[in-house]
Amino acid sequence: MGHANTWDAEWDVSTELAKELITSQFPQLSAKPIQRLGYGWDNTVYLVGDEYVFRFPRRTIAIEAINMEGKMLPMLADYITLPYAKPVFYGVGNSEYPLPFLGYLYVTGEFPSGLTDEQRAQSAAVLGQFLQRLHSFPIQVAKEHGIQTDHGNLLAIASRKEKMLGFMSDLTVHLDEEERCLIADYLHQLNTARLQQRDVFLHGDLHFKNLLVDPSGRVSGIIDWGDMSIGHPGCDLNIAFSFLPPHARPEFFKEYGEVDEETTRLARMIAVYIPMLVLMQAIDEHDEKIAKEAKATIKRALAD
Repeated sequence: MGHANTWDAEWDVSTELAKELITSQFPQLSAKPIQRLGYGWDNTVYLVGDEYVFRFPRRTIAIEAINMEGKMLPMLADYITLPYAKPVFYGVGNSEYPLPFLGYLYVTGEFPSGLTDEQRAQSAAVLGQFLQRLHSFPIQVAKEHGIQTDHGNLLAIASRKEKMLGFMSDLTVHLDEEERCLIADYLHQLNTARLQQRDVFLHGDLHFKNLLVDPSGRVSGIIDWGDMSIGHPGCDLNIAFSFLPPHARPEFFKEYGEVDEETTRLARMIAVYIPMLVLMQAIDEHDEKIAKEAKATIKRALAD
């Protein structure tokens, strides 16, 4: 995996540059400490005091997403039943960093790494309620504000399966025999019939790095809304398979509502697809903790 990667940065925002951009445009924050929290595929993230988080796009593709977050997230307040990062500071770039950036209210919590099945199960109803409400946001309103339909080509399972088979060629040497067989057997039997179009408003990127949990392991917040879109509900419903153990899924779907076989097929596929990508990045960056969690996520997603 030494070639150029999807997650490679085009812009690196140092702590010094972040401080300059933030304090020059929002002088009321000048007295607050600024520290780097980390980065994802699309953004570098800084904590300002203990109240705000600033996200700076690190790839060109993230510019449209952060502009959309600034516009759409305030509109979702009546539909989101879990804490989420609401934008309050709208920044503009300068000659050194020519991109927009956003400051949000800080949502407390940690990534859900190493949780027990029982810790995960306590969030089943909460997650089901969250997605039931989010998916009820009027899609016509979303379209009027520029939200795209199926920008991830979710319905083309055959092409996504081909990508996952390609991922396996990179991952094979990093998996033990049980892990290789589990994924290979799943991909071998995966039904690639194209899905029927179904449209709801989506978060679009629900996985363990975009969930926060409190000290008890209960989900306490949802972050990174840059992939908001209109598309098949199975995309977001992957969280029922990737985050929850099998015995907790009935409670999730009791709150969300029952789904058909097609939706389940897509949800489980995304629950494997995303952590495969996360695992590839973790290996490339020598992040053993994230790699371990990604492997555990895949195993849980394929458990019945």
